Amino acid sequence: MLPQEIIRKKRDGRELSAEEIAFVVRGIHDGGLSEGQVAAFAMAVFFRGMSTAERVAMTLGLCRSGVQLDWKDLDLPGPLIDKHSSGGVGDKVSLMLAPIVAACGAFVPMISGRGLGHTGGTLDKLSAISGYDTQPDIATFRRVVREVGCAVIGQTDDLAPADRRLYATRDVTASVESIPLIVSSILSKKIAEGLDGLVMDVKCGSGAFCDTEAMARDLGESLVAVANQAGLPTIALITDMDRVLGRNVGNALEVVEAVDYLKGEGTRDLRLHEVTMALAGEMIALGRLAPDAAAGRALAEAALADGRAAEKFGRMVAALGGPEDFLAQPSRYLGHAPVIRPCNAEGSGHVAGMNARDLGIAVVALGGGRSHADDAIDPSVGLSDVIDVGAPVRAGSPLCIVHAASDADAEAAMDIVRRAIRLSPAAVAPKPVILERVVR
Repeated sequence: MLPQEIIRKKRDGRELSAEEIAFVVRGIHDGGLSEGQVAAFAMAVFFRGMSTAERVAMTLGLCRSGVQLDWKDLDLPGPLIDKHSSGGVGDKVSLMLAPIVAACGAFVPMISGRGLGHTGGTLDKLSAISGYDTQPDIATFRRVVREVGCAVIGQTDDLAPADRRLYATRDVTASVESIPLIVSSILSKKIAEGLDGLVMDVKCGSGAFCDTEAMARDLGESLVAVANQAGLPTIALITDMDRVLGRNVGNALEVVEAVDYLKGEGTRDLRLHEVTMALAGEMIALGRLAPDAAAGRALAEAALADGRAAEKFGRMVAALGGPEDFLAQPSRYLGHAPVIRPCNAEGSGHVAGMNARDLGIAVVALGGGRSHADDAIDPSVGLSDVIDVGAPVRAGSPLCIVHAASDADAEAAMDIVRRAIRLSPAAVAPKPVILERVVR
């Protein structure tokens, strides 16, 4: 086979065979395809798309380019279930979800990513915890999953290595937004985890990759179709990301909110709770630990209420190198910004909406996110107590609290926040947080 002929075929809109896609993936992995050819292939897919059969072949090819985890030797007494989110502002759901579902009898080997752009990454949040190892070896990962029931770590070099090269090329050639390549990138790593089931949280709105419900539905339907045809039982929820999820945005601040949520301290944000419980119910049902998602949700609520979920989180942190007493005194092991100031409203009314992406950008500008993959971040900065849509506002009352490294940084963030939060004279009814359920 000739790479240029396969690229030409896709460029002209024709369907590639499984053998041709396998050849391309091998060339991406072993260097048989040049950088120009990888870029040309990605751009051809971007413009011409892929059929479901092509997407399945691409997913399995990327998956088979590296190690595929096998858990059979551990004889785990429960299903291996994971969740993946397409990312959003304030999305700390994984921090609570993994221990909740583990407390209900499932095993959750969650491999997550770092943030880039306006969305935060689960690994950056966990890295804010003193001592937590986000990159353990596979043996440690397997041991923690077996002993604790859950482990949240970063992608190892051995999982889907061909995808790393392909993604790096897509990132610099304006082809990241290709739905077929997004699907194969996500699912190749999830299938390599050796899962029994997967639940996808596909976010939609100003703070998400998918800014319209139509795009989110396209992504969700493709993920579900490809995963199921590739042998991984999967369902997806499309959830609202037109506003911050929870009250805090920023790595250490989101860990604090997650710990408070698990321990039942303070008032749990209703939207954050709804998303977490809905996903937990689906995961538990997919693992056949409950007859349906509603029954699974009831089990999750019970594990949260009686403290089993919080206990799982504390054990996971300790098993991956964090403090033994982190759950008891998290503030001792998390960074604190030197400047903490309220961002006060300049007018009165009700919060009619917000540009969640801009709020994420405000945190990046504070130093809490990355513009480039190798940027260092400050885990202590961010926004806390972000006001919600529909809330009444008086001039001079806080829209949020800004945590910054300097007064100048705080002022710059406040300017972004005030522009991002829209006020109206009358109260508005916010949209529901669960927009749609996608099944095969």
